[in-house]
Amino acid sequence: MLLSIVFAGFGQLYNRRYLKGVIFIIIETSFLITVLPWLNYGLWGLRTLGTIPGTDHSIRLLVFGVLSLIALIILGTLYVFNVLDARKQAMKIRDGWKPLPFKETMRTVYDTAFPYLMTLPGLLLMVFVVIFPLIFSVLLAFTNYNLFNSPPRHLVDWVGFENFKNLISVDMWKDTFISVFAWTIVWTVVATTLQIGVGLFLAVMVNDPRIKFKKLIRTILILPWAVPAFVTILIFAAMFNDEFGAINRDIIIPLIGGDGLPWLSDPFYARIAIIMIQTWLGFPFVFALFTGVLQSISKDWYEAADVDGGSRLQKFRHITFPHVMFATAPLLIMQYAQNFNNFNIIYLFNEGGPPVRGQNAGGTDILISWVYKLTFDTNNYAMAAVISIIMGLLISGFAFYQFRQTRSFKEEGEI
Repeated sequence: MLLSIVFAGFGQLYNRRYLKGVIFIIIETSFLITVLPWLNYGLWGLRTLGTIPGTDHSIRLLVFGVLSLIALIILGTLYVFNVLDARKQAMKIRDGWKPLPFKETMRTVYDTAFPYLMTLPGLLLMVFVVIFPLIFSVLLAFTNYNLFNSPPRHLVDWVGFENFKNLISVDMWKDTFISVFAWTIVWTVVATTLQIGVGLFLAVMVNDPRIKFKKLIRTILILPWAVPAFVTILIFAAMFNDEFGAINRDIIIPLIGGDGLPWLSDPFYARIAIIMIQTWLGFPFVFALFTGVLQSISKDWYEAADVDGGSRLQKFRHITFPHVMFATAPLLIMQYAQNFNNFNIIYLFNEGGPPVRGQNAGGTDILISWVYKLTFDTNNYAMAAVISIIMGLLISGFAFYQFRQTRSFKEEGEI
């Protein structure tokens, strides 16, 4: 073990595990020759974010720094594994174990390491596609990177929790954040609950044995799901247009007169329109999901309830609803999480508008669309990263709590 601490692979050579020792030696030698200088530059850039304006690019240094940090963690993990492996082999040799012949060693390595070799590419892909952007976004929230402080002309500096403090102390940021956050919660709860409620109601109605032409009705009700969502949203945006939309021209004005309702120019009516559109878009999936679950409920239970004198409401409450929730709870939780970050409908309907006085977010903007505007419209990257962190924590906490509470993740014998 001491030899492996001095240089990776020496302990394996001492234990006569020559192939493994040579592999560890090659890895550490390659690291010392090629990666160490680049790693040192990356960690310096992560610590300083540059020292010479116009020459050092702070964001590029931040990227190199994050990559260096990930590489250091991977290499450190391999180094610790090398030390522990040498210690484990030494203890086995002390207890009388003898190295196997080369062919048997290769066969044993193949049998034990095959699952790890197959999952390694996926793990590395996840590190650089998921973990790297996540770390980069988190670190960006602690800088002053914005439109007026952009490299290479200016250097980006570490500002600690100043962006988080501004979000709750500066009036413009605080008012906008509270307004957008409150609307995001209302939007998520109301829109998702409505689409689930409508889907459940229609699924129960169509599943009634007295209903004829069930296949035709189910096909018609699933059609909104078959049409691409962005096409449906754009059509509804035209239908809700204040001046020439069919909703005002053919329905509202003939009924109540006047100029119709300001669907796109008033935040209240715009929010109502978006909730109705999302209900239309979301109920077919829930309907199809609940329909499949309802088909699996044994009819014997309903017959037993009829014998006991149970009403329709009692059968729904004690038989239908518990079984539907037991089978679909995880997917329903995902519906809430999806609508919390449902950027498409907000942006395609009216780009988060209409504008609101004193705020840098529109009347229908939710957190994800506000982050988009901060990133691409005003180039306030640091504050966008702060809000993204808050969103991630909220969704993760909600999903974790709900998944732990749902009965679908418990053993049947423990229910």
